[in-house]
Amino acid sequence: MANDVRAVDGKPTGPAPRKDGERTSFGDYLLFAATLVLPPRFTPDRVRYDRRYRTLDKYRFISWFLLVPLVLYAILVISPFFQAFYYSLTDWSGFSSDFSFVGMDNYERMLDDSDFWASVKNSLLLLVVAPLVTLGLGLFFAFMLQAGGRHKKSEAISGVRGAKFYKIVYFFPQVLSVAIIGVVWGAMYDPITGPINEVLRTFGLGSWTQNWLANPDIAMLCVLFVLCWMFIGFYVVLFSAAMGSVPKDIYEAALLDGASRPTTFFRVTLPLIWDTVQTGWIYMGIQALDGFAIVHIMTINAGGPGNSTLVTPVYLYKKAFDAGQAGYATAVGVVLLVITMIFAAIMMLLSRRERIEF
Repeated sequence: MANDVRAVDGKPTGPAPRKDGERTSFGDYLLFAATLVLPPRFTPDRVRYDRRYRTLDKYRFISWFLLVPLVLYAILVISPFFQAFYYSLTDWSGFSSDFSFVGMDNYERMLDDSDFWASVKNSLLLLVVAPLVTLGLGLFFAFMLQAGGRHKKSEAISGVRGAKFYKIVYFFPQVLSVAIIGVVWGAMYDPITGPINEVLRTFGLGSWTQNWLANPDIAMLCVLFVLCWMFIGFYVVLFSAAMGSVPKDIYEAALLDGASRPTTFFRVTLPLIWDTVQTGWIYMGIQALDGFAIVHIMTINAGGPGNSTLVTPVYLYKKAFDAGQAGYATAVGVVLLVITMIFAAIMMLLSRRERIEF
């Protein structure tokens, strides 16, 4: 048995090669794996180890702790995805244990559902516009806080006075729950008692007042504004931290070369924090594809008027709990998952560039 494992200086390096052209069998690899996982007293006596693999002993104990979260993740996160795909092929109502297999009928029905396509259109609108606006403003405010101050003799570039206070103000919406934000902004958009219309009347702009969330032409813009307002502060703090990690010497060299602040931002700052921007873009895109709580709380009949604010998660919720069509709703969820994965993959490809070290 000892000859079944190749070893150097007492550490296993792999299954021992066979003689006379024999191929290494699956059992040889299994034995090699046992020498790595099992305690030394259970491994072959004559196994020797290579010095390169001595660190395996250090991490063997940790690997068992990593195994438990991995199993829990597979059970609680990955397995529901497979269950969801199975239920999407049934006519399950969600309120009964009785259901039958219908194949791809739910997906075929989805193709002919105008409400579904209306929700997809609105979700894609949020997916495209919300990250552009949120990350763009987040980068702008973060750069102003980090490099928008007056030039000082001791520093080539400095932030504005009171930058820490501004970060707290920007970050404040993140402290509030989504439910509170939805209720507050719903009250602000109220056509009678809402402060937005009151301010317009105060400044003599009474002709601009309207029922903001009841107008199908601007209701989605109102939702988009609130969604961006929610997350701008988070990205201001995130990008400020990333910009703060850039060495001052790089900015000083750029200023000595005559670069202006816009040039410094696009040629120096943005490339150096691109990994952070890429991660933020994907995260914001996923948040935009969700948009369930804001739409469900703020808008008329959760998606109105006339499906003008209906997004795919809200459409899924209505089909599952209002219409009792959990199988069909699960099919919608599977499609939403595919759209999210495609978006993440596209953004990873489009934003991929050579990483700049500093």
